[in-house]
Amino acid sequence: MDIWEKLYMRAKAEYAPQELTPFVYARNVVCAVESASGEIFTGFCIESACGVMDLCAERVAILDMYKHSGETVVKRMISFRDRPPCGGGSGMPCGACREFLMQLSPENRDMEIMVDYDTRETVTLGRLMPDWWGGERYEQDTGDK
Repeated sequence: MDIWEKLYMRAKAEYAPQELTPFVYARNVVCAVESASGEIFTGFCIESACGVMDLCAERVAILDMYKHSGETVVKRMISFRDRPPCGGGSGMPCGACREFLMQLSPENRDMEIMVDYDTRETVTLGRLMPDWWGGERYEQDTGDK
């Protein structure tokens, strides 16, 4: 079993769509992340009729990682609805999740995001956000050029 299958199986275990109230539903998108230390953390979405209160599965998984390990660097991520990512935009984190990952650590630029589970095609966060606005601030904090 490769790491992608492990991530998929852990996320799949979280998939159980449910309507919590007439306004809130959960668990219809799931995610698993592998931290820099190799631990796996999971999350599922919680969405409401008022979009500003939504929590994506990706951010929930990252918050779970930070809560339990204190880590901020993600090596790999897989997220999906009822089946694994299958190409195109499938499995891609939203803009808010991409931004959160970049702000959490500059090393997340190198993380792999599953695009197509069957072919094991991935993309890096850096490729999705090539000219990220915050890079200069990281450089100023560390003195890196």
